[in-house]
Amino acid sequence: MKKNILFILPAVLIALGLTSCEKDEIKSESVISVDNYIPNEFDLWLEENYRNPYNIDFKYRYEEIESDLNYYTVPATYEASVKMAHLVKYLCVETYNEVAGIEFTRSQFPKMFFLIGEWEYRNNGSFILGTAEGGRKILLSGLTYLNPILAGEKESGDFPFEYGNNVAENLNHYYIKTIHHEFTHILNQTKDYPTSFRQVTPSSYVSDSQFSEPYVSAYLKRGFITAYAQTNTAEDFAEMVSEYVTHSPEWWEAQMKAAETKWSEDANQTQTGRVLIEQKLDITRDYMRTVWNIDLDELRDCILRRQLDITSGKIDLTDLTLSSNKASN
Repeated sequence: MKKNILFILPAVLIALGLTSCEKDEIKSESVISVDNYIPNEFDLWLEENYRNPYNIDFKYRYEEIESDLNYYTVPATYEASVKMAHLVKYLCVETYNEVAGIEFTRSQFPKMFFLIGEWEYRNNGSFILGTAEGGRKILLSGLTYLNPILAGEKESGDFPFEYGNNVAENLNHYYIKTIHHEFTHILNQTKDYPTSFRQVTPSSYVSDSQFSEPYVSAYLKRGFITAYAQTNTAEDFAEMVSEYVTHSPEWWEAQMKAAETKWSEDANQTQTGRVLIEQKLDITRDYMRTVWNIDLDELRDCILRRQLDITSGKIDLTDLTLSSNKASN
């Protein structure tokens, strides 16, 4: 199957369009990476908003070398890539500028984003939303579904969205939370989180069984903020940060209410899920404050304010105007 996909790529390139035979250059809107493409307005916008200020390479053209060949992947569309570039900039990169300063962002934020159109499906029924590699690259998948999510559609084809037509929750669940989650991994790779975090629920991690019963229903009572947090301590820590900063205080309190009892199937669990999660949150808060000088509550306020700007239509996710052109107008 993989060979067949690679075999038809030349036909895809033709469909995307070639210029005259004399130049033999790929049209600027191509989403397949080639050596001799003509830079388009999006490329220039990325240069101004990612590469120049942060030295970040925002790759939206498909490159096999950047893909995981263990999965069937497809390119992200041009339109969805433009919108995602705005979302990452406004809801992630610039939130850390605001809270921790631009020098923090320049030094710590990953130097590459790579977009693909479909999620990477695993054989246990789950799929990968994103990955962080070596502290330098974040993969964002599922761009095919971004436009339906932004439009508030309940589903796209056969894929039902987790939160129906709730734009903010779907954006967080499938994309934005993933970036904050993966960025937390990158920070942890630079300066590890405390060993005390590992001791809160040391024997409760279940690896790949996190999406199976009874764990998928009991994670809050077991002391985890999401089912995925039950995988291992590293995922648990990243989930604590990303879930906390992308949700309202009211949402968080609702989760804590649901965690106020112990998990009846574990006789060794001496504390309620709420107590365990709040212990983890205290450790997480302290780590982010003392190691990175980031107040998680301030970061959350910033993200939620900007999130409202997105969902209210205040931010034009298709605007590729360069600052020089704006100044002249």
